[in-house]
Amino acid sequence: MRRSPVRRRPVRRATVLLAFGGLTLAAAACAPASQSSDGQPSAAAGDATGTAATASCAKDGLTLVTPGKLTIGTDKPAYEPWFKDDDPANGQGFESAVAYAVAQKMGFTKDEVVWAVVPFDSSFAPGPKKFDFDINQISITPERKKAVDFSAGYYTVKQGVVALDGSTFAKAATLAELKDAKIGVQAGTTALQAVRQVIQPGADPSVFNQQIDAINALKNKQIDAIVVDLPTAFYVTAAQVEGSKIVGQFAAQSDAPEEFGLLFQKGNGLVPCVDKALGELKTSGELAGIESRWLTAAAGAPELS
Repeated sequence: MRRSPVRRRPVRRATVLLAFGGLTLAAAACAPASQSSDGQPSAAAGDATGTAATASCAKDGLTLVTPGKLTIGTDKPAYEPWFKDDDPANGQGFESAVAYAVAQKMGFTKDEVVWAVVPFDSSFAPGPKKFDFDINQISITPERKKAVDFSAGYYTVKQGVVALDGSTFAKAATLAELKDAKIGVQAGTTALQAVRQVIQPGADPSVFNQQIDAINALKNKQIDAIVVDLPTAFYVTAAQVEGSKIVGQFAAQSDAPEEFGLLFQKGNGLVPCVDKALGELKTSGELAGIESRWLTAAAGAPELS
């Protein structure tokens, strides 16, 4: 979604073209030859296969924007709880912590990671990128995958509805009760699609270029509610909009869960190696630990059906 008063984000970075077919084959070797139903390497995979995958994803063999450095893109401002103190390089906040955990699994030290400022909506535009991957609450969607590549998902998203406490729609218990609300969302986010397809309000949502603009509109009572990803909703109510509350949460789509993914230039051979790192973080429980530390639990956000 993204970024998903709000601070934001906007719901949210040169070129990494593989010049030789051999490099493409080498990168593809990062994907396990045998996988279980959950996408993790199967215990039946041979040691030789595992050794080949590890060798092909060795740091000194990767094609990078800057040799020896892992360049990661994100937006500015970089909002909490995804980042802390508007400083992606400090390793604090959910996405900063995830980025450094992935980098470490790939063999990069913290001082070998470089951050690039990339506006949210330009990250998934077609064309060359100035980053190796971008992390910025970017939901994986079929439309975006036409122009860029994504890693496996690293966070499953729910949308949150925020309104001023005591307002007409603050007590809504169902999505149907929000149909007459004037809802604000950030342009380019999956929140816009979620409002139109799931809530289906009588009036089209108000669309703002920046999330902060939507937040200010809520503060000034120009709109009745905003829709952002759930962790952002908690931050908005706790730190950005006094007297606001989370009306509830809902899934952005019914057929499959919405997930945030790391974003790459189309055809980037790093994808299987990053997926390998994410798989290790999921299997070890480290990714779940990072989520538990930095993202507020969903208590107090009732499901809107």
